[in-house]
Order: sequence, then C-alpha cells, then structure tokens
Amino acid sequence: MITRRQFIKVLAGGVALGTGLGGYAFAVEPGFRLVVTEWTIATPKWPYDRPLRIVVVSDIHAVEPWMPASRVRAIVAEANQLGGDIILLLGDYVSGIGERLRMGRVRASEWGPPLADLAAPLGVHAIVGNHDWWSDLDAVKGALSSAGIPLYQNRAVRVEGAAPFWLAGTDSIVAHPLGRGRFRGADDLPGTLRQITGDAPAILMAHEPDLFVDVPDRFAVTLSGHTHGGQVRLPFIGRPVVPSAFGQRFAYGHIREGGRDLVVSGGLGCSIAPIRFGVPPEITVVTLRNASAPAA
Repeated sequence: MITRRQFIKVLAGGVALGTGLGGYAFAVEPGFRLVVTEWTIATPKWPYDRPLRIVVVSDIHAVEPWMPASRVRAIVAEANQLGGDIILLLGDYVSGIGERLRMGRVRASEWGPPLADLAAPLGVHAIVGNHDWWSDLDAVKGALSSAGIPLYQNRAVRVEGAAPFWLAGTDSIVAHPLGRGRFRGADDLPGTLRQITGDAPAILMAHEPDLFVDVPDRFAVTLSGHTHGGQVRLPFIGRPVVPSAFGQRFAYGHIREGGRDLVVSGGLGCSIAPIRFGVPPEITVVTLRNASAPAA
C-alpha cells in the first residue's frame, strides 16, 4: 500500500518539520497524546428514537516505545469511560514499524490481555487489518479469543436489544501481498451481506476505507481505520501520503457519498514510519441517530 519512495517521503516530512517540531512528531504526538473525536450521523437508516453510541478503537500497532502494553491499558481505560453502547476494534493490533526500524516488539501475549478489560452493554467486537495478516494472524486471533472478543471475518451477527441491528465485519482487502504493489484480498462483502436478513439496520466494520466504493445502501454506516488520517498533516500542505488507492478521498473523518456514510478513524498507532503530526492518536466515537428525531 505504501512504496519505498512514499516511506522516504514520510520520513523526509518529519525532517522538514525542523529539530523541535520533528522531535514532537517522532516522540510527543505518537507516544503521549490521545484525543477523543466525536461524529454524529443523523440518518433514516437508523429508525429508532434511541441513538446508538459506538466507541471505535483502531490501529493500535503495538510497539516499543510508542505503544507498549501499558499505553494500551490506558487507552482501554479511556475507552471504557466514554459511555459507549458498543465498542468496536477495527484491526491492525501489531506494529508496522517494529521490523523495519528494529524497534521493540510487543507480543500478542502483552497487548492482548489489556483488551479483555474493555466493556460495553452491547459488547466488544473486532475485525483484523492488513498488518495482522502480514505479521502473525494466528497470534492476533488467539489474543482476541483469549480476551473474549468475537472476531468478524466476513461475518454478520444480529445484536439484540431494545434497538436490534446487524453488525457485520469484512476481512482485509490487501491481506496477501503479491509483489510489485499488488495484493489479493481476503474480503467477501457479498457473502457477508447475504448473512443479513430482515429490515433491522446494519453497521459495517471494514478495516480499509477503500472498500466503501462497493458498500451498498443497506448499511447505516461503514466504520474504517487503516489510513491514520495520513499520520502527517502539514499546514498549507495537507497530508503528503494517504495509504489509499483513492488518495485524499477517504483519508479521514465523516464522508457522505450518495446517501451513504463512512467514518474513518485517525487510529492510535503508527505504521511504516514512527511519525504523527497534526493527526494525534484518537479514540473515535460515532453516534447514530434517527434523522427525524430531535437532537439531544
């Protein structure tokens, strides 16, 4: 998804920030900052008077020194305080920089147990991302299972309650590198969609937002991570690199196209290069509400 030339471009961006700001981009923002970003989506596809509050934790990318197990535990504690009805994990639990830059590896046996403390009335649910496939998928799946978190790989489950809905999750669209920038996906959106029956609203978890171009109108919202908001957002320049075939189109935030809604989380960790500037690590909160109901 990111070429060697793009990797050098990201690093050069960090150098271009200067000594002081460069140090901030390499150390302070990725390793110490944490913000909560909230989006409210008013849509007729959520027919209930009671809104649904979704807490999204994405792209942890556990690695020393930026994302040790202790920081994962602190993020879990913050997520639990946000009053979510449900907590969704959007993949990429493992590092995308540890092997490249020989940083300290954080094993699944270290980052997994803190996730077991996540709690919400409608449960905690997860998908995997491309780096989980590229690293050690079995270890990631084992860690989530040990934490008691169900995994959605091209799977849809009806979540019961006063406002029932379907929760679906697809697998990574770039799971299998084929070389020369080519990939074979493990996703099966049509097969996932066939599991959804009846008229209850549906929510889709898809690690890479590029899948959104194929997402049908059936879903009230698609939730994605993967891009980290570009990791670097420079004044007057914007985001030099976004890991998407669509460039800036799905880089970050709430995107509405053709009556369909997508929210792309800025995520928590770093991939490719240990830099964040102008895109601090975030827990994302998405509130779905009936477009016809008065705002709270």
